[in-house]
Formats: sequence, C-alpha cells, structure tokens
Amino acid sequence: MKPKQVLMVVASPAVSTTVGGPVGFWASEMTHPFWEFTEAGYSIDLASPKGGTVVVDQLSDPRDASGYSAHDLLSLGFLTSPRTAPLLAETRALSDVDPSRYDAILVCGGQAPMFTFRPDTTLQQLLRVFFEAGKPTAALCHGVAALIDVALADGSMLITGRTMTGFANVEEDQADRIVGQRVMPWRIEDAARERGANYIQGGAWKPFATRDGLLITGQQQYSGALTARLVIEALGR
Repeated sequence: MKPKQVLMVVASPAVSTTVGGPVGFWASEMTHPFWEFTEAGYSIDLASPKGGTVVVDQLSDPRDASGYSAHDLLSLGFLTSPRTAPLLAETRALSDVDPSRYDAILVCGGQAPMFTFRPDTTLQQLLRVFFEAGKPTAALCHGVAALIDVALADGSMLITGRTMTGFANVEEDQADRIVGQRVMPWRIEDAARERGANYIQGGAWKPFATRDGLLITGQQQYSGALTARLVIEALGR
C-alpha cells in the first residue's frame, strides 16, 4: 500500500523587524513531527515559501552556545545526520507544490513565520485547497500565522467559529520580558480571537494540541509530537 504523503512547510530565512537579526523556523517544530510521521511510515516533503535553503532559529539549535535547546536530541540528530541535514538545503518552493500529491499539510512555526507567513497568499491558497479537499490541515505555534487570513471559497474565514490554539499571549509576555522588548509584531491569540475563532490553550509552555475536524493546531515548540499524532489520527494511520 502506498504510504501517506505529508507536506511540511517551514519558513524561508527572514529578518526580524522588531529586534533585528536573522530568523528562521524552530527546529523542534519540524523535527518532532517529522519523527512521528516517519515512525508512522509516512513519506514527507519539506517546502518553504522561497524554496532552497532554510535555517533554524538560533536558540532552537541544540548546538547553540546558549544551551537553550541542548535537551532536544531529535533536532540534534536531524541537523547532524548525513541523511536528513541535506534536506534543509533543498526545500521545495510553495509555488511548485502540487497539493493533489499529498494527504495532509503541516505548517511549522518559529520566529520568521510572524514576519512572513500572514501576507503570503500562495501559502493561504495552499491551505485553502487542502482544507476544502477534505485533507488534515495543521499548523504549529507561530506557524498558525498562516491560517489567520485564509478565506474559503464561500468567502468565510477558515478559522472563524473553529476551535484552535497557537502561541499564547502568556508565552509572548514571558518572551518579551526575557528579551526586554516586544519580540513579535503581532500575536496569534489576539488575531485568532479577532477572527472569531475559539482560541484555547493548555497553559504556558505545556504540550498542547487540538483538533476541530480537519483543522489541527499546536500551541508551541513542545507541542510538535502531539500535533503530528492528531494528523495521524485524522488520516487513520
């Protein structure tokens, strides 16, 4: 039997307009779901808005001198394995993606999504196509930015009236205090509520994910495995 095909979307490299400096995707938000899908026997393609090489956020790299993510052995393995590390240099451009080839989509988070995903109409169109085709449509942490402005064929907004999660205000508050300024240009929780979504969360920095039909969302970097498991559940293995 042909294995399930999952498209995982990560951010292309960008620059923070708030604190400055390069930003990318959060390692664990790709590697942990990648592991779950691999264990389920799925085939995975990585894509990004621009295609080509993508980079992880510095603090999400287990090799970073800060030691912030030193515990993340799954990401360490992915980033150093000669089999998987090269995948980050050859992501497919979203404009080249044929959604009919895939059974589900998962948009990963990180810092760059908050500066690049929300206005990305190509990504919005891709998410609409997956959702309206009856395929699990998932996003994780700040990757949920990609869902905020997705309009369906009937003109309604995808997340309006649906239960969802994403990086919480309480987590943004803590990040801002640590950095000493506002880190993100806007907030997932606020934008979701403004769109009429039923935003929920499981507590600061606690693994949490939720499913509302085809819509699957995870709260933050500790929720990647849970999010992937809900996708697997939706696909029926």
